[in-house]
Amino acid sequence: MKISGFTFVRNAVKYDYPIVEAITSILPLCDEFVVCLGNSEDETESLLRSIPSEKIKIIHSVWDDSLRRGGKVLALETDKAFDALASDSDWAFYIQADEVVHEKYLPAIRQAMELYLDDRQVECLVLKYLHFYGSYRYVGNSRQWYRREVRVVRNDKAIRSYRDAQGFRRDEKKLKGKLVDAYVYHYGWVRNPYFQTAKQVSFEKLFHDDDSKLTMKPDELFDYSNAAALSIFDGTHPQVMGQRVGSMDWQFDFDTSKRNLPLKYKVLEWVEKQTGKRFFEFRNYKLV
Repeated sequence: MKISGFTFVRNAVKYDYPIVEAITSILPLCDEFVVCLGNSEDETESLLRSIPSEKIKIIHSVWDDSLRRGGKVLALETDKAFDALASDSDWAFYIQADEVVHEKYLPAIRQAMELYLDDRQVECLVLKYLHFYGSYRYVGNSRQWYRREVRVVRNDKAIRSYRDAQGFRRDEKKLKGKLVDAYVYHYGWVRNPYFQTAKQVSFEKLFHDDDSKLTMKPDELFDYSNAAALSIFDGTHPQVMGQRVGSMDWQFDFDTSKRNLPLKYKVLEWVEKQTGKRFFEFRNYKLV
């Protein structure tokens, strides 16, 4: 069984993405790892080359800024990395620049890859998510956060990244997959408020072709206190995140008893507690 990892990134230093931690967290599972490096304004390439592994292959790309609406350029860059994977790989493990997998979950992911290797009905593996917010102490605990997503797919180039690169499809159809009891730790909302503002402004520009529609201004400090609902995280972070967690240079505290959710979410959460089922959840996959 051969496994390839892949991702895309641009301006990781400028916007403080944990790209090194993301890559190294799944590198033990991978026989190769392809990074599609976009035209950056910082030292992202030097940062990538500092990772001590011969498995890593960097390909260069220039982002098409005309594809701003809907985040289409993100899917295009994902596909570029996917298309560069070795043709003899069986599985392709996708990780985004702000996602990290805890080392304790790697055996379960490998086991699932081995288990379903010859079951062609299984086109993908679905992983669970923890979304950190504001600091490394808090995670989102409402329906506003997606709880699962496809992160391992067959190395079949008919599979394409979907919309803004959150998931994958084949001929616009959802992939059939198996849920793995393993978590991706999403750190996209944990960085110094100065960097979070810069990242957010840059990210919003990928979804709007009119800068007047941006919700933030570059000179604002991101306000984490507007969170709707968070819980205390009582677990451990991946070992590769140790330095980042230890060097956190901003303060954020949150009253976890607060749940400022829209009425529709409150109703849906009540229904879920009564039935044990999550209705009207958006899924990029079909569990088989």
